[in-house]
Amino acid sequence: MRLTDCREFAERGLIGAARMRAVDRNAVALGLSSLQMMEAAGAAIARVVLEEAPTHVLVLAGVGNNGGDGLVAARHLAGEVEVTVVSVAGTRTSANTEQAALLVRTGVPVVQVGCAADAAALEPTFSTADLVVDALLGIGAAPPLREPAATLVGLTNASSARVLAVDVPTPGCRADRVLAFHRPKTAGAETVRIGIPLEAEVCTGPGDLLELSRRSSDAHKGDGGRVLVVGGGPYQGAPYLAGLAALRAGADIVIVATPAPLPYPDVITIPVQGEDGWHEALERLIGEVERADTVVMGNGLGSGSAGIAAGLAPSCRRAVVDADALRLPLPAAPETVYTPHAGEFARTFGPLPGEGLAERARAVRRAAQDGVVLLKGPVDIISDGNRVRFNRTGTPAMTVGGTGDVLAGVVGALLCRLDPFQAAVAGAYATGLAGEAAAQGRTAGLVASDMLTGLPDALYGGSQDA
Repeated sequence: MRLTDCREFAERGLIGAARMRAVDRNAVALGLSSLQMMEAAGAAIARVVLEEAPTHVLVLAGVGNNGGDGLVAARHLAGEVEVTVVSVAGTRTSANTEQAALLVRTGVPVVQVGCAADAAALEPTFSTADLVVDALLGIGAAPPLREPAATLVGLTNASSARVLAVDVPTPGCRADRVLAFHRPKTAGAETVRIGIPLEAEVCTGPGDLLELSRRSSDAHKGDGGRVLVVGGGPYQGAPYLAGLAALRAGADIVIVATPAPLPYPDVITIPVQGEDGWHEALERLIGEVERADTVVMGNGLGSGSAGIAAGLAPSCRRAVVDADALRLPLPAAPETVYTPHAGEFARTFGPLPGEGLAERARAVRRAAQDGVVLLKGPVDIISDGNRVRFNRTGTPAMTVGGTGDVLAGVVGALLCRLDPFQAAVAGAYATGLAGEAAAQGRTAGLVASDMLTGLPDALYGGSQDA
């Protein structure tokens, strides 16, 4: 995939803390280390500090990567102006630890503070500083502040020094300038680039799994979500592939409504009497739909029964619409993800233009007016009508039948906990990883059920710790 094909889909404007963490993690996966980003950020801070022509700079450095940015800035400022670093005691990130070790080599004074009394004793130091660099907490911080950060913020606010906030101001701390990295997190911030690749933002990556938080130790059955799969008939295995994938993706309860029951003990089956029995079962199924967190519909349903999806959709809270349910009029729930391949997209949304990714992405974005569209292909394209993501995980071996049913089930499970766009992005990325693991480098010979056991590791195999 060429960068020229996706540059126009880079997002603009303010970026939230969760999304910025995802972009950072994706950048690391692409080969840009945290230390490299930190070095670029710290050098930029130092340049901005020198613009202020200070005589004494006080750098307030926390234990995270935001604090590490401040430590790099102090190292770059050594020998240019008088610098004092106030370093908060605590467990540091590995990158922060490495930067602290480097700073020791410069001779810059570093004062360790571990409590409010330690911080309060620095009032004379604050009185001599004419510029304070706020690198205490960074994105995601929220009040109330713990000590010694709270006292350091109070001393900063009481001082006459100008304040430069690193990325975002610490909650409650005043700021005369805010220097943000990659994209602004607050209105009015100045922004500098730190070398994050474009692909870290427009392509899926491990950062897109960070929102999948761990289960609480007091979790109960059902907390992971209840998924109803409506499908089967001419293709009896399809709804079970979707249902088993939903279980592997974290759903706690999966129910399959089908006219072709199969003996899978891990799912609950609601038999429908023959392919013509869907409409007779509609009233009973609506009750199940209303109890479900997500309904996955269309897998193996057959074109003759597609109308059942349209009949059930108004009762759904969230739905994944796949395969034979992708027919006009489109079923629509309050939150819907559509998962067509190229042929189904053409049937439902209109012909896809050419083979170029940019052209196809524009078409997907136009189509995503009433829900998220996940166009399956060698490179998946996901859009909510505004944002666009490209997913490059997967293997040619996944052209085998049933892999789309697995994807639908994964997205259905994630939709119980994530918003539709996030569920589609994370689902596409993780399903492709599971396919790669199952294929083991082979380009053929995969069957869709091979992917099921790899899904938990793809979704939850350490991504939260990255």
